[in-house]
Amino acid sequence: MQALTKKRPIENQIEVRFRGTPSSVIKLRRMAQALNVEDVTEWELEEKDFYSVEEVFPEMAWNSGGVSIRGGRGKEGLTQKQLAELTGIAQHHISEMENGKRPIGKETARKLAKALNVDYRVFL
Repeated sequence: MQALTKKRPIENQIEVRFRGTPSSVIKLRRMAQALNVEDVTEWELEEKDFYSVEEVFPEMAWNSGGVSIRGGRGKEGLTQKQLAELTGIAQHHISEMENGKRPIGKETARKLAKALNVDYRVFL
């Protein structure tokens, strides 16, 4: 039987971007320097360092509305059944919209938007 071993902590690095007034950004940079955080603002990035939404999420190219519904449900912590109860849309219709088999009309988008706390145009 194998014994449990202590797992060493792994420090992951993340990238953070800020948008604000120039004075606020200067303050943030000073705070980052005090914490020994590397400022990568001036790094030269190659074209390969940038990806389109479609490259990262291929489904967005042909089913952006469905992906948005699924993402909104995840954000709000809702199942398809719960979303159906909130909107009055049949659960199998929600499934079909998420899978790109059913179009999302304007009224349906408005109902979904209200339940998922987003702008209805996200789904169109």
